[in-house]
Amino acid sequence: MSVPTSSHAYGIALIAVIVGAGVGISYYQLFYIPELNAKPIIPDKVLHPGETTAITIVPGAENPQQQQNFVPKKIESQLGVNNLVIWKNTSDSAAHTVTPDKPFKDLYSGDFGSNGVILPGKSYQFLFTQEAQITYHCDPHPWMKGEIDVVHGALTS
Repeated sequence: MSVPTSSHAYGIALIAVIVGAGVGISYYQLFYIPELNAKPIIPDKVLHPGETTAITIVPGAENPQQQQNFVPKKIESQLGVNNLVIWKNTSDSAAHTVTPDKPFKDLYSGDFGSNGVILPGKSYQFLFTQEAQITYHCDPHPWMKGEIDVVHGALTS
């Protein structure tokens, strides 16, 4: 018949594993995650462009027969020049959205697209900090379409 034995080595090993796991998790949370989620370094001229790009959602845009809805429908924006884009809803009564056809995430500003609807008289703005070609539409009125091309600006070189 065998007699169970006890050793302090098992207890010490268990404590070492627990301490090691704690140190590893702490390192991950304190150093790796913040570095991973940090915003990139963007030139000041791109973060604070001298001009803005205005896109107007015109009255009657909710009518499928109306050709003009996002005015202008296609626009080019230059980084460091006019890369802050503002969509203004000038409609009398209809709420609209700015929704990308394919998801787009700017490294600095995050996900592109209005959060919810843009009520009449209100606006949505987005700061583009990287080159992109984005087509977008209005969710409640899918015939409303637009495109924005963000290109390298002369001031960013």
